[in-house]
Amino acid sequence: MIKEFRDFLLRGNVIDLAVAVVIGGAFAAVIASFVTNILTPLIGLFGLPDLSTWSFVLPNGSAITYGLFINALIYFLIVVAAIFFMVVKPVNRLEERRKRGEVVDPTTKVCTECASEIPLAARRCPHCTQPQT
Repeated sequence: MIKEFRDFLLRGNVIDLAVAVVIGGAFAAVIASFVTNILTPLIGLFGLPDLSTWSFVLPNGSAITYGLFINALIYFLIVVAAIFFMVVKPVNRLEERRKRGEVVDPTTKVCTECASEIPLAARRCPHCTQPQT
């Protein structure tokens, strides 16, 4: 069982996921800083105060800072938009091309003698042994 766990951890998918989480966290920090330090003050140019200061106090003295929630909502929408336009749209476009039969990067070719599919770099057909040009 320990060997299986070690194999699982050393598989490329787990390492790729770990790298993605670290990069995602860094990206999240950049977007949070953008919203807090740039976007929110720019909204203030249109007559709105800094959103992070928006709050109201309950009778028991607790403050509900709904402005911080609005900042978090803006942050979320920017992250979702970035993921959509940088990941989802290109992958969908690629998938559409594959469905239409367009090969993005061909890795095989057809042998001129036996019509078998062979690797693009092959000099001889592995099926009929004819030289390829």
